[in-house]
Amino acid sequence: MRMGIMTGARPSGDDVNAIGRSITVDEVVALTRRAEAAGFDNVWMANVFSLDAIMTMAIAGRESTRIEVGTAVTPTYPRHPTAIAQQAVTAAAACDNRFVLGIGLAHKVMIEDALGLSYARPARHMKEYLAVLGPLLRGDAVNFDGEEYRVHGLTVGAAGAGEVPVIVAALGEQMLGLAGRQTSGTITWMAGVRTLTEHVVPTISKAASAAGRAAPRVVAGFPIVLTNRPEEARERIGAALAIYGQLPSYRAMLDREGVASPAELAIVGDEAALRAGLARVRDAGATDFNAAIAEVDDGAFERTFDFLASL
Repeated sequence: MRMGIMTGARPSGDDVNAIGRSITVDEVVALTRRAEAAGFDNVWMANVFSLDAIMTMAIAGRESTRIEVGTAVTPTYPRHPTAIAQQAVTAAAACDNRFVLGIGLAHKVMIEDALGLSYARPARHMKEYLAVLGPLLRGDAVNFDGEEYRVHGLTVGAAGAGEVPVIVAALGEQMLGLAGRQTSGTITWMAGVRTLTEHVVPTISKAASAAGRAAPRVVAGFPIVLTNRPEEARERIGAALAIYGQLPSYRAMLDREGVASPAELAIVGDEAALRAGLARVRDAGATDFNAAIAEVDDGAFERTFDFLASL
């Protein structure tokens, strides 16, 4: 199981819209370089209402030499698939094809309530989006007529850019099927070990196999922290992640897992507890672990980062 680090979603006070706004481009570049030097396999960046994740990861990739960089994830609705394809191939060209495009539907509260775009048929939206995006990322021409998108005779490309791998934030059965049939895999959040084992991995793997595709990537994101005060840490994680327990797609995964709070999914405790938690994620079928290190106290990030690097 490959090991990665999550960035881009640091809380900035009580305003949900301000998440990530205290993070600078220089910080992301420094973290990417540090993660690379420590032996991590990848760095993933959330795209919220702060730094643009594709652009920032292109810069971070340009300022590193080996490590994979990716978005986790960039919402599809606000960007036409041809526009995001152009961004993605530019990012790939900037970092010697070490860029992975992670995309997702986001949530009704963001897309419909905040932006005024219809969120009525999200699965259809993603199906059409991938029908346009996929060929473009392979360097092929697109000719597609759908209900949302109609694109004819268009290609995108950049000198030095190869095919850009795409993964989809997929949790439900329809989305996992799409991801398995049409992309390199999925990246999850708020999906516990039971959910990965019984739902995510078998569903996406079955779809990929039926489509004749290679075994899919499953990038599993979890809150994690090395601490000798696990109960206090879980309490703080629960407060920081409370919003995720209220969003319908994540709430469905928490209910499937049989937990009440996002904090119950966190991998928290001493080194033995973290090793055991990571082993459970690996055994569930995850190909990559995406560590969202919970900064529950001074020094929490440093000691957790160093522990994960030692693995």
